[in-house]
Amino acid sequence: MNVAVALGLGLVAGAVGTVVLTASETVEQRLTHREISNVPGQVGAALSGHRGDEAAVTRLNTPVHWIHGITLGAVRGALGLTGLGAVAATAVHYAVVWGGDVGLYRSLSIAPLPWEWKRQELVTDLFHKGVYAVATGVAFELLRNAFG
Repeated sequence: MNVAVALGLGLVAGAVGTVVLTASETVEQRLTHREISNVPGQVGAALSGHRGDEAAVTRLNTPVHWIHGITLGAVRGALGLTGLGAVAATAVHYAVVWGGDVGLYRSLSIAPLPWEWKRQELVTDLFHKGVYAVATGVAFELLRNAFG
């Protein structure tokens, strides 16, 4: 499989992973009555020069959530070229997704370091990022078998 195909399949897998993540978060939020996270919107607002603009946070929340999830699928696609097995590549993808998000949120002063989070916030974030990584990994492997 060449790089372009791997990255393209990764983007599609990232879209699938984002669908599953969104469903997972929606179910969890309904069960726990947790508010919808506006972190993607905060990231988008900060990166676009609109930090603190609540209208921008609201407007950017959904698009940034989807763009972020889809583009991180390309990372899974790239990992598919490394020779790692499917499980190992998904584990590395999970670490990159979660660690990258933590670093991004911290660098933009959106969230403190994870050990300063409330326990339930940390567990919820780790869980949903795991759901995303597994769904993206499964989708990538199915796509690779079908088209790669």
